[in-house]
Amino acid sequence: MRHILLYIFVTIVTLATSARTEVEFDGFLQGLFGARLDQANPVMTEFPVSESRFQLRAQHWGDRGQAFARLDFVYDGAGEVPTTEWELREGYFKFRLGNSIDVKAGRQILNWGTGDLIFINDVFSKDYKSFFLGREDQYLKAPQNAIRIGYYNPIGELTVVWTPRFTPNRLPDGTRLSFFNPMTQSIVSNSSYAEANLPDPKFENSEVATRLSRRIGNFKGSAYFYKGFYKNPIGFDQTAMLPVYPRLNVYGATLRGALLGGVLWLEGGYFDSRDDLDGNDPFMPNSSINGMIGFERQIATNLTANIQWQVDYMLDYDLYLVELSPTAYIRDEAKHLLTTRWTKLLNSELITLSFFGFYSPSDEDMYLRISGAYKYTDEIELTVGANVFDGKNQATDFGQFMLNDNIYMRLTYGF
Repeated sequence: MRHILLYIFVTIVTLATSARTEVEFDGFLQGLFGARLDQANPVMTEFPVSESRFQLRAQHWGDRGQAFARLDFVYDGAGEVPTTEWELREGYFKFRLGNSIDVKAGRQILNWGTGDLIFINDVFSKDYKSFFLGREDQYLKAPQNAIRIGYYNPIGELTVVWTPRFTPNRLPDGTRLSFFNPMTQSIVSNSSYAEANLPDPKFENSEVATRLSRRIGNFKGSAYFYKGFYKNPIGFDQTAMLPVYPRLNVYGATLRGALLGGVLWLEGGYFDSRDDLDGNDPFMPNSSINGMIGFERQIATNLTANIQWQVDYMLDYDLYLVELSPTAYIRDEAKHLLTTRWTKLLNSELITLSFFGFYSPSDEDMYLRISGAYKYTDEIELTVGANVFDGKNQATDFGQFMLNDNIYMRLTYGF
């Protein structure tokens, strides 16, 4: 598969060049180094990240469409044995059929929904390992091999995304970041990691996501549907004794627009757990209803802040309590999550200070992202930051990472 993806990258560049048309190249060279703060972490290395990254982007615009490729080469020195890796993050063709249909096919980064680092109807793959290690925010979204079709008409914009092979989230596996293992009821390293099997590569197991959007006064409203699987392996196969990705349908809606000198957004979704329709299977997630409200505005010169409140309401909660293991963590029927982002620009906007905080009053855990970036020249930028986790219980979303506190430094040269 990796050779096929590299072939796609080379093909895009070759086709664009052979057509005697201009191909734009850019990219960056980056060093990222991080250190762990908690010596009690069971992970062996004290340096969760130590890498040199070279990213090359190639883009061609033509009369009939666009060809784009983004390729990363990484020298990873954080493990016991240094390794060299590469990944085709994007490699797609985009073209228009008639005046109302756009087609984008290939490896691509997919985004939708309204939340700031809270995802309800955004059911596309995320890379939380990169997110927790201090890589750039662009690496939170993992690529998928998909076909995206957009249809534009007076009623609104209809978008359909088909992913032939299910693409899960990339989660901490104990190699760089420890995590909570419910089987051992403890925070563990990769020695206790059990990789979940992906759903069989059949047409019926492909992912389909749709969105219908239109303007409603000063607001933009959207309705969503998704058919696929939970992106995290939160189910358990008693026969294979391995975690699994349960089947999932999502029905949702969003609304976003200007209000009171800022931006307001609302988002909701019904998570239909197809492998636990009655809510009485302790090894599969119950269906749930998710809702979120957020607001952002500039509150002073070069100072922007936002706040979000999310509620995750579990259905059939009484059955969940009955079937729960006596040693398992008992979550609340309604989980609450509060977030806030503060961004301050200084020194003619050459310095960017950023704070993002997650706090759950129901789970009693938190996650803080703190960073400062200095743009030395148009090409060179230095960033330092920290990831801080805490929680009252090691089985909660952020509590399981409480031993992974880290600081990092990132130096980027763009060209």
